[in-house]
Amino acid sequence: MDRLSSMAVFVRVADTGSFTTAAKELRLSPTMIGKHIRFLEARLGSSLINRSTRRQQLTELGRNCLDHCRHLLEEAEAGDALAEETLRTPRGKLRVAAPAAFGAYGLTPAIVKFMQLYPEVSVELLLSDGMADLFEGSVDVAIRVGALNHSTMIARSLSPFRQLVCASPDYLAANGVPKHPTDLQQHDCMAFSGWMDGPGWTFYGPEGEIYVEVKSRLQINNAFGIRHAALSGAGLAMLRLEFVNDDLDSGRLVRVLSDYKTLSRPHHLVWLQSRRVTPKLRAFIDYIAERYG
Repeated sequence: MDRLSSMAVFVRVADTGSFTTAAKELRLSPTMIGKHIRFLEARLGSSLINRSTRRQQLTELGRNCLDHCRHLLEEAEAGDALAEETLRTPRGKLRVAAPAAFGAYGLTPAIVKFMQLYPEVSVELLLSDGMADLFEGSVDVAIRVGALNHSTMIARSLSPFRQLVCASPDYLAANGVPKHPTDLQQHDCMAFSGWMDGPGWTFYGPEGEIYVEVKSRLQINNAFGIRHAALSGAGLAMLRLEFVNDDLDSGRLVRVLSDYKTLSRPHHLVWLQSRRVTPKLRAFIDYIAERYG
């Protein structure tokens, strides 16, 4: 039998002075009222109420326990109210995992605005081009690039993104400017080792889809590293526009093959199916899906 429920019954009996009246108000049988009182008395080892056919009167122990029970019940109600408020209002710490470059260039400004909208939420952003393990329980939600294959995760689709091909002016001056995707076979093309597309880049142009196996003497598992290598003249790089937009505007990098589109890549927000969607997590999912959907 639940002790808190029995305390509530005891307080009601004490306030009404009657088992029968308390039973009606609590919608319990008089027998059940008696069981709750006997349960408390058994735990305390003494009587709380002196019973007679005409009246019930609190014992000395009953009088001493009554205020204590009222206080505990008030505390329990306050705790329930706090829990209910917590379930409604986004608050608490949110751990978000994202690819390093996208997280730094695109997601970080979005998270700053999100925190301004929800001042009771704090965010820990974990940037890595490795696959964050949601099963460890430390990450609430992650942004994944590429096809998803785990059935225990729930995904919210974001807009797919395309990349562009660029290189430094010095590299292009020394090696020539590719005019057609097949020209890339004569160039050094830096590969992002995180992609699982094989040793090639895919383009779309007037003649349809073009898949080119490129030579990658330098492979890097981080978009920041590829950008810096391109700035150093190591070769051609395929990167998202926001990563190199300032470099293109300043002339540090030059876009090539602009008449050809690259392969689009899916983008998802993912979280575990078994994880309860708290208000802070729901607010973040909806905000990011609206911003990048």
